[in-house]
Amino acid sequence: MQKILLRIAAAIMLLHNVGHTIGHSGWKNAPGEANRRAIDAMTSNEFEFMGKMSTYAGFYDGYGYAGTLTLLLVMVTLWLLSGVQSKLSKQLTIVTGIFLLSWAVMEYLYFFPLAAAFTLTAAILTGIASMNRSTQHSD
Repeated sequence: MQKILLRIAAAIMLLHNVGHTIGHSGWKNAPGEANRRAIDAMTSNEFEFMGKMSTYAGFYDGYGYAGTLTLLLVMVTLWLLSGVQSKLSKQLTIVTGIFLLSWAVMEYLYFFPLAAAFTLTAAILTGIASMNRSTQHSD
């Protein structure tokens, strides 16, 4: 049962990643005058940071790509954990579930409820899987 739960959680994170990547790739084209002013300010004001010229738009792009890579890592981790039965895999499943729960709270506070719902669902499935996970096999 835990294998199925973790694979469903992995699939949810894959869908979340696709949505995140599509949404992030078009952020500079957001509609509305207020958005346009904010985007213009983020893209046109350069400043030196750690010896390199930067913009907040560059930071935002970097954070978005880092989010894409992190979601991909979580998805792969869940998929790989679904195929392993060991004490270590149970521990990693618990840690991954706590990470996902924390990520869901962050998404709810700083982004929007749909993103948080995807991650919270994966966190719940991962938590249930970790409770059902056998630890009879040794590492």
